[in-house]
Amino acid sequence: MRITTLPDTMKILKSLLIAGALATGAANASAQLADITYTPSPENIRARQQFSDSGFGIFIHWGIYSMFAQGEWYLQDGLTAHEYAKAARGFYPADFDADKWVKAIKEAGAKYICFTSRHHDGFSMFHTAQSPFNIVDATPFGRDIVKELADACHRHGIKLHLYYSHLDWTREDYPIGRTGRETGRDTSKANWASYYGFMNRQLTELLTNYGEIGAIWFDGCWDHDQDSTRFNWELEKQYDLIHSLQPACLIGNNHHWTPVAGEDIQIFERDLPGENHAGFSGQEISTLPLETCETFNGSWGYRIKDQGYKTTRKLIHYLVKAAGMGANLLLNMGPQPNGELPAVALGRLKEVGQWLADNGETFYATTAGDFPAQEWGTTTRKGDRLFVHLLTPSSTDIRLPLTCKVKSAVNYADRTKVKFTKEADGSVTLHLASLPADTHDHIIELVTSSK
Repeated sequence: MRITTLPDTMKILKSLLIAGALATGAANASAQLADITYTPSPENIRARQQFSDSGFGIFIHWGIYSMFAQGEWYLQDGLTAHEYAKAARGFYPADFDADKWVKAIKEAGAKYICFTSRHHDGFSMFHTAQSPFNIVDATPFGRDIVKELADACHRHGIKLHLYYSHLDWTREDYPIGRTGRETGRDTSKANWASYYGFMNRQLTELLTNYGEIGAIWFDGCWDHDQDSTRFNWELEKQYDLIHSLQPACLIGNNHHWTPVAGEDIQIFERDLPGENHAGFSGQEISTLPLETCETFNGSWGYRIKDQGYKTTRKLIHYLVKAAGMGANLLLNMGPQPNGELPAVALGRLKEVGQWLADNGETFYATTAGDFPAQEWGTTTRKGDRLFVHLLTPSSTDIRLPLTCKVKSAVNYADRTKVKFTKEADGSVTLHLASLPADTHDHIIELVTSSK
């Protein structure tokens, strides 16, 4: 993934190109896996439910690219892979503290962390025997970041998910796609069998040496979505490998297609399910657990000029809107090259955590609301309780297009009663005493029953 800060005309052009590519990619995936069946294990089914109940995760894009402070796609900006690799000798994140990271994220109310074990630049943030281009062997830091993070997550009861790139801009055995074409590789050395074996050996290391891993989060299949002939990623065998090593480990793939056999969650990039403002989505919404990923500012990896961090209000609204659609929010930040999480992001996280501490019952372990989002906000459900989240109300009368019976209504914060009437068309209108004060989310709790 990368920052999208193009002029409007370029955005439109890019969206059109991506739309065509997505259609091709979806057809390719369906053709590849049409005859493949997948029956998730009981452990996997339980893990899916735990994932859905968690609601909120933190995405962390971090690697040697942080040293340049230009985002995680910096290698694309006219560099050769050989010159870029030299940066590893200067990577020494002296202030990295896995426990400090995990504690801050847990206090924010997030239930899992998704960390970039290996991004498109090919640098592994774990000690791998498959390549010396890794955090232990290639840097003076010499410590296994994934190991320290995994240990901290296990200590503090936070799930660890691992991002893993399907593409590589530095390895010559990777068959070059539409990105990373100027990094100085000898394309005659492309060898898919070699590269595929490399990936699977790394995945085996990640699922063998670091304890329980909650999910593998793939990215990069879109690199070959414009090929003239179908590119076979051999996903089915790779997915089987993962599930054989850890049956409960969930698999998600940010390929921008409708999910295919072997996948356990569906990912939406920079959009809520059913939306496509960023140009990466538009695919059908499956019955799998859903997750939307978004950034604190405009960047995935650390970008020193990008200080456009979203307000606490906007973050809470995004959390609630995602929950109203039955989806998790995976919120990204890019650590600084010294290993610290950005102070602004930590401040926002603390405020989100305070809101979740007060209102988590209306968010965690809920299902999508009874109807699509409205101009005033959205709803989440837990059993016979429907939580009405008033995010931007403009009237004291709130119409709910319900089909169930409302037995009672109270303001969630203080349990005071809220008047309501049943309309002739079957809907229900809540009558507020006054417009809510300027809160991030005014919540009304309904107790309902079927008609």
